[in-house]
Amino acid sequence: MKVSIGLRPLLVLGICGLAAGTASAFNAFTLEDYSGAELYQRFCASCHGSAAMGDGPVSRSLNVAVPDLTRIASRYGSFPAGLVHDVIDGRGIDKRAHGTREMPVWGYEFWVEEGADVDAQKASRDAINRLVEHLRSIQRGDDELRPAGPVARL
Repeated sequence: MKVSIGLRPLLVLGICGLAAGTASAFNAFTLEDYSGAELYQRFCASCHGSAAMGDGPVSRSLNVAVPDLTRIASRYGSFPAGLVHDVIDGRGIDKRAHGTREMPVWGYEFWVEEGADVDAQKASRDAINRLVEHLRSIQRGDDELRPAGPVARL
């Protein structure tokens, strides 16, 4: 049986792979060297956009709408830090209940990036916590300008 994979999914996987593998290739920094904003720009902005509005350069090649991460709190009534952490981590999400996962499993990627051992688990969790706090800090209200186009939920 021959399986055909389209060019777009391969492009997205390639870009995500490059983003995730850059530090290990140069061993210049560890995850703890990055603030939440720096982690966001390095690992998330290619899809979610530099301003987190779902308009990153990769988003145009995806088959799903990329969520505007600046409106998470307005969509949920308050910022659901635990849910955001779980979505970024990705390892605990039941794929049967949520369908296929379009976003990389960053908990696993960060764990591997840091050496895939017990210490790496803590580094991965801490990096995700910094990302969550960064996302909390960039929330905006419904009265602020929003980009045109489809809106996806987190």
